[in-house]
Amino acid sequence: MTTPSRLPDPYGHNGGANLADILERVLDKGVVIAGDIRINLLDIELLTIKLRLIVASVDKAKEMGIDWWEDDPALSSRARRDELARENAELRERLAQLEPARRQEETS
Repeated sequence: MTTPSRLPDPYGHNGGANLADILERVLDKGVVIAGDIRINLLDIELLTIKLRLIVASVDKAKEMGIDWWEDDPALSSRARRDELARENAELRERLAQLEPARRQEETS
């Protein structure tokens, strides 16, 4: 004799989608959530905060033209190397400018 289960089937045999299916659809299509928070006092706007959230796969984001993480040194090793190379070049240039002044002081 079998007894009916008290809990619903987590994979939705009744045609419902499971969490993995929903996540796959969201990442494939992308979801945009937007909202604004405004604080006014006597009809004077004191503060406005604009919130924008996009949830999508990396491929979908690139397809939409969103790739800011590729240029962020905190998120991309290539961007970090580029930033270090730029900083190194700036320091070498400053050093080259200081060298003639130091030599001139030594000869005086």
